[in-house]
Amino acid sequence: MITPVTDDRDTREFFSNAAEGKLVFKSCPECGRANHPPTPHCPRCGHDRMVWKESAGRGTVYAWTTVHQQVIPGFTTPYTIALVTLDDAPEIRLTAYLDGVPDLAVGQPMRVWFETRTDGVTLPQWRPEVPQ
Repeated sequence: MITPVTDDRDTREFFSNAAEGKLVFKSCPECGRANHPPTPHCPRCGHDRMVWKESAGRGTVYAWTTVHQQVIPGFTTPYTIALVTLDDAPEIRLTAYLDGVPDLAVGQPMRVWFETRTDGVTLPQWRPEVPQ
């Protein structure tokens, strides 16, 4: 299994919030641009005091692909990798890992959930949102 870096200056808050069941992203207080992966400076205006904002945890499918032939050890096929656009920060697209071959469509509503892996890392994951 691939373990992400969870304790550097740019990602520490993202992963510590995920461990608490919160999805966060960096935002520029100067121009309002959201940014992910998190960086210390705004990619639009260069402001150097980015702030963390909590997301509502909803998004839509931007694109996806299903892997049928194993290329990475530890990832049992088939699995699907999707890009999810955040509803409250549309300039951000996060990666989703879904087991199997889910029925997805561009624009389909998705909801975040949090997976705590055996290595202790908690990752935001996505699943299709069930209409209520």
